[in-house]
Amino acid sequence: MEFTIGGQLEVRITPADVGKRVSVRRTAEPGSQGPKFTDTVGVLTSWDGGVLSITTKSGDSVRIAASTLVAGKVVPAAPARRRGPAASFAELAPVCARAWQPVESEPLGDWQLRAAQGFTRRANSVLPLGDPGVPLDEALGRVRQWYGERDLPAYIQTSTGAEGTQEQLCAELEQRGWRREVTAEVRIAALAPIGDLDADVSQVRLSRNLDETWLSRYQRSGTPGPHVLKVLRGGPSVWFASVPGDTEGAPPAAIGRCVVDGRWAGFMAVEVGPEYRRRGLATAVMTALARKALDEGASAAWLQVETDNEAARALYERMGFAVHHRYHHFRPA
Repeated sequence: MEFTIGGQLEVRITPADVGKRVSVRRTAEPGSQGPKFTDTVGVLTSWDGGVLSITTKSGDSVRIAASTLVAGKVVPAAPARRRGPAASFAELAPVCARAWQPVESEPLGDWQLRAAQGFTRRANSVLPLGDPGVPLDEALGRVRQWYGERDLPAYIQTSTGAEGTQEQLCAELEQRGWRREVTAEVRIAALAPIGDLDADVSQVRLSRNLDETWLSRYQRSGTPGPHVLKVLRGGPSVWFASVPGDTEGAPPAAIGRCVVDGRWAGFMAVEVGPEYRRRGLATAVMTALARKALDEGASAAWLQVETDNEAARALYERMGFAVHHRYHHFRPA
């Protein structure tokens, strides 16, 4: 990280740069071990009382005393990806939302309030893709009321780490006592290489619909009511994949879901039974679904994976998926 001009370190940011992406260097805490300086890159979300708050691409908020700064500058948005398709957050966020549709929704300005009787946070959270049309505190009050009327916790889904994401909103939610409960990565990749993988797809069955057998492998369904089926079946062009178990009547060895939406193919609900792991079944399911999506004209792939799912993240990394941005679910404390 280069800060110098003519060999001199300079602090070239001010409170007027709040809302911009910055890179800063500060002196380490007194008595700390390790490097003398610490670097931070992210969106400058506030500068009050001599303290800066910077939200990083991971969604973490870092507070820095201005007196510890030795260098700082405004930097451009994260550089374009070196692999995978080109994609903006403004394009990708609505695609992800259309692939996991709620049972009911209501607009609040450019925000979308979504509910599905509590089935997954994604279908039961606010999608804030713009201005709510009212002051933030009033908007949050309406959010609490709307979800309270449905006996649901109030969640807001925010994103960080790409141009146009919502670091500022994350910081403002934290200032108002909202706390982040979960973080997931949105990863993207070129679709054709996934369809070209050397996987045994002969065992994968594809269908436009899902049945009780498919649901018996799906971990999130619990007792699948109509609201669960509506979410899973919703989307522009939905495909379900399954690999039969070793014995008749047993749950599938593996399942998956894919939603084709224009040039995008989104992969969800890829699950393999514990007794069937390390057989390449997850790869086979995704390869079969990718080939179907290619037939429908898609060229790019996306998926979402929680940051603590190390095994899945390693698999998707090997398949060529790279992190585009991250999303977080905030809930009132």
